[in-house]
Amino acid sequence: MRLLTLFLTLSTISIAGAFAQSGYYEDAYRFGKSNPTGSARIIGIGGTQWSLGGDVSNIAGNPAGLGFFRSSEASISLGYSDWGVDTRYLGQSKSYNTTNFSLPNMSYVMASPKESLESGSFKGGAFGFSFQRIANFNTEYGYFSDELGESSIIDFYLDDAFGIPENQIENYGLTGLAYQTYQINPIVFDENGKPIDNPTSYDSFILGFPFQDENITQEGSANQITFSYGANFDHKFFVGGSLGIRTLSFSSFKTYNEEFVDQPLANSSLRENLFINGAGVNVNLGVIYKPIDYLNLGFIFQSPTWYGLNEEYEAGMTANYNNYYFEQEDITLGRQEAITDLVISNYGLNTPLKIGGGATFFIGKNGFISADVDWVDYSAGRINSNDFDEGPDNQVINDIYTSTINYRIGGEAKFDMFRVRAGYAHFGDPFSNSPGFDQSTQQISGGIGVRIKSFSIDFALVNQKFNALYRSYQVLDEDGFNYGPLTELENNITSGVLTLGFNF
Repeated sequence: MRLLTLFLTLSTISIAGAFAQSGYYEDAYRFGKSNPTGSARIIGIGGTQWSLGGDVSNIAGNPAGLGFFRSSEASISLGYSDWGVDTRYLGQSKSYNTTNFSLPNMSYVMASPKESLESGSFKGGAFGFSFQRIANFNTEYGYFSDELGESSIIDFYLDDAFGIPENQIENYGLTGLAYQTYQINPIVFDENGKPIDNPTSYDSFILGFPFQDENITQEGSANQITFSYGANFDHKFFVGGSLGIRTLSFSSFKTYNEEFVDQPLANSSLRENLFINGAGVNVNLGVIYKPIDYLNLGFIFQSPTWYGLNEEYEAGMTANYNNYYFEQEDITLGRQEAITDLVISNYGLNTPLKIGGGATFFIGKNGFISADVDWVDYSAGRINSNDFDEGPDNQVINDIYTSTINYRIGGEAKFDMFRVRAGYAHFGDPFSNSPGFDQSTQQISGGIGVRIKSFSIDFALVNQKFNALYRSYQVLDEDGFNYGPLTELENNITSGVLTLGFNF
């Protein structure tokens, strides 16, 4: 089981219990959010695809769009992304940059249209198969300070240790490591000077505030294999469904440091490594209706992804003392180290479902304008496990997340064999407890394409921006406000996608 994750995105929350900061609640959003992906054509128009048929992106988007295919098609996409993060802590800035190459999409559509003279409402359909990269986790961020912080992680250890008998505390997560490295110590005498048997209160001989810095590196991705079918009825009504099999791999490496001045402790370091992998399944249903020739109306229902996840977690702590004599145990402290065992656990995650709709207006044969809107309730995500008590995390999910309305608009203009595209997307703020700090996502995209008989090549460039809050640890004041280190993150992701398509 994950003992403690120092990756808090919330600013005020109070949860009782030993594993109140276990961090599983973050997985509900981290692994539950998914921006529309697919071919460079779809990405170029802002990801708009609920009502636009005839694109390989329909396989994992709106499978009803497969009913538009009159010929089979295969495509492959190549991708590149540059993820920049600017952080601010105590008025000090730091910048990070991570680049990544990927294979975001491989698709195959096998069309089986009926002949034009065949009777009946059913006009044929198409099967589709695709491999898509749903999410990219490769990033790095952190902060540093040449100003004293407003708290120390030792404050967290002291709060967390309260009420734990000394004979149990060594096995109590990171707080146990702090005990083993003498950053917190039991109060062994009562106010009358009498020895306390197996004390449950702790203090620290380390006073004052430290300089602080932290670095977080994340790696991994979520990918989905999708099997779809879309049917065509009277060239007016299109219906489809798909089955998605999703795989996930995520790694996080964190190092948090504190440096003290004129204290027995010179500096301390906390290292945490987390590895998560697993698989999930989802279903997707969609319809597209053409009331008139130049208008498409689309609707989709995407089920939750039901994940089964495995994780490994380990942590280590180092404290370097200035040869401090600790009279209570008659020991001179120098370099003190402690590590946890490798902890392995399994848990389930149900991500939120998605409901969406859209419309596409065709401007003759000169192009189109398309718009989508969808609704996602991130507070509906759920953790379940036989290895730990998931109740606190599910309560946090319910408390800090909310529903969002996401919308996208884009268009394509045709000039003989050439295509020019542009789009805009807005993804709502999923956090309900950060008033005054907008964590929504804005996305601007554009692209070009060429159609030459049975071959097509498309390129799209997209820029995505969003802000986030990061807290290294939780320390609550009398009003329940967390005054642990607060870092603001400005994320700026620029991606390019090149898609090659073949019709046959």
